Amino acid sequence: MEYLYFIMAVLLIISLFFSRKKTWRAVVRGGKKLLKILPNYLKILVFLALVMSFAEDFIVQYLGTQNIFLGSLLAIIVGSIVMMPGFIAYPLAGVLLTQGVSYTVIAGFVISLKMVGVATYPVEKEYMGVKGTVYRNSASIIITVILTFLIGLYYGEVIL
Repeated sequence: MEYLYFIMAVLLIISLFFSRKKTWRAVVRGGKKLLKILPNYLKILVFLALVMSFAEDFIVQYLGTQNIFLGSLLAIIVGSIVMMPGFIAYPLAGVLLTQGVSYTVIAGFVISLKMVGVATYPVEKEYMGVKGTVYRNSASIIITVILTFLIGLYYGEVIL
């Protein structure tokens, strides 16, 4: 990740050589946009910290049940609310697998975690509008349910 900061700094210096005025205007404009989005982003971080403090025990206790349908439904709901980066989500999926949670439930959790954004709703509605955000999240939930079902069929955990 540090190399990206380095590349950005080099490109900023190169841009300064071409036009100091345009570069400074771009930096100021970017700073203003950052300050505009920062309060919503901080709200999301606080909300997610609270949710995650309770989520781990809940996930293992309720998602590891023998009822695949109930476990998958709960996994999709929890995954839709909680937001975490992939480098945390995928190892967590591995831990859940070692604790006996089924592939179907883990798939529902991880797919909804990466696709559905209940926690990011305030930020999304500013950029996409309420209608666009609702459409995107609705489509993501439908796709998540379909993929979860297909993974359950593939692993033999869901039988027609």
